[in-house]
Amino acid sequence: MNTSSTSPYKESQDGIFRPTWQSSHREEEYDPAGFATLYEMQEKHFWYRGRHRFLMHAVNRYLPKGAKRANVIDLGGGVGGWARCLDQARPGGFSELALADSSEIALQMASRVLGSRVHRYQIDLMNLGWVARWDAAFLLDVIEHLPDDAGAVSQAAQALKPGGYLFITTPALKQFWSYNDELASHLRRYNRNDYRDLATRTGLELCDVRYFMFFLSPLYWVSRKSKNIEGMSEDRKMQLMVDSHKVPAAPINMLLAAIFSAETPIGHWLPFPWGTSVLGVFQKK
Repeated sequence: MNTSSTSPYKESQDGIFRPTWQSSHREEEYDPAGFATLYEMQEKHFWYRGRHRFLMHAVNRYLPKGAKRANVIDLGGGVGGWARCLDQARPGGFSELALADSSEIALQMASRVLGSRVHRYQIDLMNLGWVARWDAAFLLDVIEHLPDDAGAVSQAAQALKPGGYLFITTPALKQFWSYNDELASHLRRYNRNDYRDLATRTGLELCDVRYFMFFLSPLYWVSRKSKNIEGMSEDRKMQLMVDSHKVPAAPINMLLAAIFSAETPIGHWLPFPWGTSVLGVFQKK
């Protein structure tokens, strides 16, 4: 781990590494209630379980077990669900495993689920300050919120070592745009060509791009298109957001998790023609 005097981050007494320069973290943009919901969802909700399974298959392909111990960071990783998944899948298998987010609230909440092996960094995605620092990085359902998505990807690319991998997931296909995108402050949904364009704009090589959550996409479309938020009060919108992201009742959640989980490894053997999410694996040359 880089703890030298030249490191752009220093560890505080609470265990969070903070930048040594003045940086804007835009804490006011993050609703603590949203993080509380995410904290509940990250281990139980069928969507997270399915996404983690699909993503882990890609990780095992590009960062195989038994290879060199890598420095890995989850950028914009919220309350630490994916970082914990990686830590549990490969305990002690990384030279450094880190969670990074701009929100101090999220990083503090993450301490409840992350062990001491996972370091926490408070970052600004548009000004990371790292050069050739990490072997792999993740931007999972992050860049759809950012006005300058290519800028954030470029910062992540700069932080990667040559040959390093960047894994990105986002909501997919404008045909699936719904009230949930508006409530979640999404600016866009992506298709495979959008990922190719991101690679061109940021100088990365796109190694793989594929849709997922294919089997459940009809149910997703029906459930999301059946609601209209026009004219709703802000309080009602917030309640709808919370209700929409609650973990379903156990039998339903188990069924949906089983259906979603069946996409792995099928979706890696035979690419799905569409899905409500898309995964891209980029490499820095």
